[in-house]
Amino acid sequence: MAFLLERAREPTHRVAAFRTAAAVVDTLGPEELDRRIRTRTLTDLRGIGPKTGAAIVQAHAGEVPEYLARLEESHGELVPLADDVAEFRALLRGDLHVHSDWSDGGSPIREMAEAAIGLGHEYVALTDHSPRLTVANGLSAERLERQLDVVAALNEELAPFRILTGIECDINVDGSLDQTDELLGRLDVVVASVHSDLRADSTAMTERMLTAVADPHTDVLGHCTGRLLVPREQREGRRQRPRPESTFDAEAVFSACVEHGTAVEINSRPERLDPPLRLLNLAVDLGCEFAVDTDAHAPGQLDWQGNGCERAVECGVPPERVVNTRTAEDLLAWTAG
Repeated sequence: MAFLLERAREPTHRVAAFRTAAAVVDTLGPEELDRRIRTRTLTDLRGIGPKTGAAIVQAHAGEVPEYLARLEESHGELVPLADDVAEFRALLRGDLHVHSDWSDGGSPIREMAEAAIGLGHEYVALTDHSPRLTVANGLSAERLERQLDVVAALNEELAPFRILTGIECDINVDGSLDQTDELLGRLDVVVASVHSDLRADSTAMTERMLTAVADPHTDVLGHCTGRLLVPREQREGRRQRPRPESTFDAEAVFSACVEHGTAVEINSRPERLDPPLRLLNLAVDLGCEFAVDTDAHAPGQLDWQGNGCERAVECGVPPERVVNTRTAEDLLAWTAG
């Protein structure tokens, strides 16, 4: 539901209604949301009216809500960031989760870097997928080594801007990371994410995530629930349907992130917006560090950080606990540590 805010182009009072409804839905677990839709009791919740309720039902079913379609036809400007969100966004020095056409992104590394420079970033972490994710053209060890050489050459040309070497590494079912220790040790940033067996029971998923978080190579836990709020297109015309959250012991996983110095990603993609607000609030309360990332697969998506900043502000995330507010030198000292 909250993805509507990325594209809403209505007057402020109507956007506020969607913000309120999005916040209400984010407090619901997936089973409760399913039950509310099935029993037609969404509008019994304070803050959800007939229009926003209909949009939630249509989005949950994988459809583009009729109301959203009408907005996109009749309004041309995105709603600007609120002042406090804009101030938070201005503190970010880079983005730690970005894809290129080496895996499932749509643009060359240079284009992604130049777009980041245009946004005022000081650095961007190139985190193409690991080999197990074949649907995303994941990088074998050999391809990743070649990419490191390409990045080194680009960094000489683009200095003082820096492309940080990295990977979005698949978390295997046993919690191990889908790349060699030697290569992971050479990278600046490792984002570890679950992409398979997302419907595993809570105990199994918790153990899997705890093992990954404890791995000394893991710097950031990516899109922790794996949810998809709306359908999306993939490579070669594949279409992913909406997906509910994975279930796991969030308190145990976030506590492990604090213990092992692993940041929790605030994923800014409008179809993810992960973690949900109730889990983001929990991570804040437990003392986690965070990375506000776009998970961008195209240059224009690098500007999605405002989505994550909006959620960070709403949940009271202290900027000093966001690792990509740091200089490249301080960030790399943190990842090395």
